[in-house]
Amino acid sequence: MSSSVQQRTTGGPDDGRTGGRAGADQLTEQERAGMAAQAKAKRRTTIGWWVITLVVLVWCLFPVASILATSFKTPGDLSNGQFLPSQWSTINYEEILVGDSRELFLTALWNSVGISVIATAIAVVLATLCAYAIARLDFPGKKLVLTVSLMVSMFPVISLVTPLFNMWRTIGLYDTWPGLIIPYLSLTLPISIWTLAAFFQQIPWELEQAAQVDGATPLQAFRKVIVPLALPGVFTTAIIAFFIAWNDFVYGISLTSTEAARPVPAALAFFTGASQFESPTGAISAAAIIVTIPVVLLVMLFQKQIVAGLTSGAVKG
Repeated sequence: MSSSVQQRTTGGPDDGRTGGRAGADQLTEQERAGMAAQAKAKRRTTIGWWVITLVVLVWCLFPVASILATSFKTPGDLSNGQFLPSQWSTINYEEILVGDSRELFLTALWNSVGISVIATAIAVVLATLCAYAIARLDFPGKKLVLTVSLMVSMFPVISLVTPLFNMWRTIGLYDTWPGLIIPYLSLTLPISIWTLAAFFQQIPWELEQAAQVDGATPLQAFRKVIVPLALPGVFTTAIIAFFIAWNDFVYGISLTSTEAARPVPAALAFFTGASQFESPTGAISAAAIIVTIPVVLLVMLFQKQIVAGLTSGAVKG
């Protein structure tokens, strides 16, 4: 009798193990449910970001696709309201490359290439020297230099056109390459200085000191040590500066009056159809596609270098 009482009091020998196993199984099921919920939430978040990315891509690329389709339309297809041309034709490209608009377009294309390359080269050289001084030298007001450079870039371009127009007409820079290169420097220098200053701050100061200890002058240390290490940032800055100068329209249309210095974005406004009743939309679209090709090629060929240059200088500002 005492043994039965003891058995009822303490329970069977396997009760504790069975209860512990059941608790462990129950905890495992809860963990599995939590992990499944987390995976489901993560999957929903990923799908949501993909949807947002797709919407943004469609929003950005639809105008480009529309211009591309329009560039292959015949004059009769421009007013039918269809997105794709009923008959694909290269007549618009022939018009601007070998037709009546050839001289206008090719001259403007040469102006854009020359002005953009020169403005980019000057901006990169000046920005490299200025950014190096800001990053390496300790002088009063160096933060003010960065602030002022950014403030200059904040001024709306259209607000500067009238003073520049009057000034350029007075000193003889109107409708000339220098008359566009100088304003382009005001657009490209601020972002170039800011980008390169952040990049130079990532280069260890000890490397330059070691070169000077070995007998190099400050200029030699800068040219042989700092500049090679800063090439990714310099290259990225050059690409950005070129894009800014290449895509400008306001200065190009306001500070030129002939084909002598008019760049492509401004020249598109002077395209005409075969008659006064014909719209030059197809020729303008074809010219816009041709002008976009260099930018797209640069981004595709040097995408890794551009991203590396931007991210390298973004760690410390």
